Amino acid sequence: MTDNTARLDHVVLWVRDPLTSVGFYEKTLGTEPLRVTEFAAGTVPFPSVRLNEETIFDLMPLTMAPRMRMLPDAADSAGHPVNHVCLSLPEADFDALRGRLEDQGSPVSDFSYDSYGARGMAKRSFYFTDPDGNIFEARYYA
Repeated sequence: MTDNTARLDHVVLWVRDPLTSVGFYEKTLGTEPLRVTEFAAGTVPFPSVRLNEETIFDLMPLTMAPRMRMLPDAADSAGHPVNHVCLSLPEADFDALRGRLEDQGSPVSDFSYDSYGARGMAKRSFYFTDPDGNIFEARYYA
């Protein structure tokens, strides 16, 4: 990719069990697992999943929190998930995701309508959590 405009590259999520999280994201969002074999072999510190061509989620083991030294007090952020991450999907994928979550017994919120986001007003959205309690919003724009 040669387009250097600003865009989201990756989100790092604290997780208790990275392999369980990989499975969750693969089954519910259809993400592509990355570096799972290497993580299991101990050659990389965490696996990732590819959301799309431009964005990945790094699934950081919570046990790595003490190594967070890039900024003063960075380790103190471990275990405090962000408020939520919002995923914008085409309508069919939005409906399919909700169906998969419901089929596996994952709790989902009621629908919200006409909520504001990066591309204006989204037609519908709902919230769900991953196995570690990270909150996600799924939405689609008309």
